Amino acid sequence: MTNLLTLDFWFTLRPAPLIPFSQYLFIGFIALLVLFAIILIFIKMKTGLYRGFFKRLYTFCLSNAVIGAIFFFFNYEIIPFFSARFWLGLWALVMIVWLALILKKLQAIPRQKKQQAADKELKKYLP
Repeated sequence: MTNLLTLDFWFTLRPAPLIPFSQYLFIGFIALLVLFAIILIFIKMKTGLYRGFFKRLYTFCLSNAVIGAIFFFFNYEIIPFFSARFWLGLWALVMIVWLALILKKLQAIPRQKKQQAADKELKKYLP
C-alpha cells in the first residue's frame, strides 16, 4: 500500500507489469463493464424518460470497456510509455467525472416528469 503513495510508482515511464491478482481484477472490471453494456443494450430500447439516461450509461460502459482493454493490452505487452500508471489514474478520474455528469442528468428526470404531468393536465382542458 505504501508503494501506491509514491510518485515513482505513478510516474515511472517503464513500470513493472501488473501482478497476477491485479490483472484478474483489471480483467474482471473490464468484463463487468462489458456485461453492463450488454444488459443496457436491451434496457435502452424501451421508450420513456429514462431512455436517454440508459443510452448515456451504455456509452459510458462500452467506451470504458474498450479503453480499459487497450490499457490492459499496453500493460500486458509492457509498452513503455503507454503502460505508465498515470494513464490508469487519469482514466479513473475521467470515469468519475463522466459518471457524475450522467448522474446529474438523472437528477433532472423528476423535474421533466413533473413538467410532462403539468403539460398533460393543461392539454386536457385545451380543445
